[in-house]
Amino acid sequence: QVQLVESGGGLVQAGGSLRLSCVASGSIFMINVMGWYRRAPGKQRELVSSITSGGSENYADSVKGRFTISRGKVKSTVYLQMSGLKPEDTAVYYCAANRDDWGQGTQVTVSS
Repeated sequence: QVQLVESGGGLVQAGGSLRLSCVASGSIFMINVMGWYRRAPGKQRELVSSITSGGSENYADSVKGRFTISRGKVKSTVYLQMSGLKPEDTAVYYCAANRDDWGQGTQVTVSS
């Protein structure tokens, strides 16, 4: 089992930037893919971005060109650099490992 802890959320004005961090612990050798998901009020959870152990990246169309996922020097850490934030990016952002283990989430609020 993998434990995940997110940080970096907060309140930002439209057009601003935030960087989310996720630190994994436990059975990290089992992680093939780490991803960021979000759930906005009244909506279903959706994939924002993911990165495989080999470095392949995937992005939702809504965030392409604005968000960048990366892994730290310690591969159990993953980041989500968010720029050009929009009010519709407001959501709770979750880190996931292999879509099996999930963090507690971090709130991102973008004001207009």
